[in-house]
Amino acid sequence: MSALLEITAADLNALSLADLKALEKKVAKAIASFEERQRQEALAALEAKAKEMGFSLAELTGASAGRKAKPAGIPKFANPENPAQTWTGKGRRPEWFVAAVQAGKSPEDLAI
Repeated sequence: MSALLEITAADLNALSLADLKALEKKVAKAIASFEERQRQEALAALEAKAKEMGFSLAELTGASAGRKAKPAGIPKFANPENPAQTWTGKGRRPEWFVAAVQAGKSPEDLAI
């Protein structure tokens, strides 16, 4: 067991709030760094195995280095009963939109 792991509750109780928060930040940073190193090691091992078999990891996963996600579209319609529910007007019509139109509302009535 490392000397760092032998910190007792009494040791922690002796620290001020500022010291505890500073320690918390250091621990969080160390954990994130450790996880990133583990992720990089796993990625390197996977890339090596893919290369050994004659592939690139991107070929096997379908990932494309230059491909980025599209930004979400601008909402054009909103549910009058729940304005948080919106629709861009593209793709499948949401149930609330279909129900409102069937109830006699026009798409213009639902426009934002």
